[in-house]
Amino acid sequence: MYEQDTICALSTPPGVGAIAVIRLSGPEALAITRRCSDLPMNAAARTARFAKLRDEEGDIDEGLVTWFKGPASYTGEDVVEIGTHGSPYVQQRLLSALIAHRARSAKPGEFTQRAFLNRKLDLSQAEAVADLIASQSAAAHRLALQQLRGGYSERIEGLRQKLIDFSALIELELDFSEEDVEFAQRDDLLALLNELITICSDLINSFRYGNAVKEGVPVAIIGAPNSGKSTLLNTLLQEDRAIVSEIPGTTRDTVEETITIGGVLFRFIDTAGLRSTEDTIEKLGIERSYKKAREASIVVYLGDASVMNEGAFRLQATLLRERIGEGPQLIPVLNKIDLPGAQAGSAVMHISAKQGTGISELKDAFIEHVQALQEGDGGIVVTNVRHVEALGHARQALHDSRLAMARGISGELLATDLRRAQLHLGEITGKITPDDLLGSIFGKFCIGK
Repeated sequence: MYEQDTICALSTPPGVGAIAVIRLSGPEALAITRRCSDLPMNAAARTARFAKLRDEEGDIDEGLVTWFKGPASYTGEDVVEIGTHGSPYVQQRLLSALIAHRARSAKPGEFTQRAFLNRKLDLSQAEAVADLIASQSAAAHRLALQQLRGGYSERIEGLRQKLIDFSALIELELDFSEEDVEFAQRDDLLALLNELITICSDLINSFRYGNAVKEGVPVAIIGAPNSGKSTLLNTLLQEDRAIVSEIPGTTRDTVEETITIGGVLFRFIDTAGLRSTEDTIEKLGIERSYKKAREASIVVYLGDASVMNEGAFRLQATLLRERIGEGPQLIPVLNKIDLPGAQAGSAVMHISAKQGTGISELKDAFIEHVQALQEGDGGIVVTNVRHVEALGHARQALHDSRLAMARGISGELLATDLRRAQLHLGEITGKITPDDLLGSIFGKFCIGK
């Protein structure tokens, strides 16, 4: 449980702005606000009222005060939001006045933690709040909003409730063990276990797509020096971010930038050119190029169409595949088809990064890669590492339950495995919430949320 005191914090980004919003939550939220303003006693809930804000030294500012009476508020407690002018001086002076009247500064994520503890949100929805704030693309926003609305929670709780219902029958059998009765039909339980294992596996597999959307899809651009890697990055970004030069080996370290394509965030990485060299620093850059390629989700292998034919380029792409492994998708691309002597075939993609030819087709390939990660109907997508771990533990417990049935193990041990599966599913939505888990989750939130 948390302390029954009143907390306050700045809920808008710190710094100068047109407006700032300071939020209070707790039993004394309205009373403390009245001590620091001329808000009338008859101020109605859920209505913005103009008020003058003050402290012991005098007037601070004037702004709008909105009172949300609990439990009909974000946290489930009385909440007050004060809109002021966005001066850092005004913000700090008003916060000091609130604290002087027995409010305290909120900890990171404490407002949302109170919403969870007061059952306004479950744990997965609370985590979706942080994801929604951090979303940088339309796809990430869509997934966070879906989770915040509770569709994912309902799916997990539905699975958990099915286990609870069967577990209750197994537990009932234990109470009548001497009479050798069977309340839980084993065939029905086996069918349920198979169904739940499949669903858990589908949710775990959806994490590849969910994580790519949430964190951004890493795309490594690699190739020989002067193949046009930096030009391609600049063309994708539509700005001169990477240095372009005719001198081989200009890029010796990685250059990373993000852009949104088709509503999905991509993290592009321009790497050092791949070649044999005695330069110690350039060697380090080349090794880093291979490392980034192995870690990427997509590798764009760029060649120079004016000096290399398709056959030789495809052979080099095969050798590169052996070097980076089977993990990332490898897209061989011959660049500079606008130069004399360049020949465009059909076995690999051809572009001109300088003129923009073929860039749309390359972007389409990136989107197709992300869509291929999304399995099933795309209804529920897991985006949180903690959820994947819990689903993995739940699936293992379900496997153990199925094995116990096959071996004819006692109902008592079977019930233990079923309870383990329930426990891990409950960790996702917060039905099972150790204090250290809550501290870890909400400690990553921004103050004021």
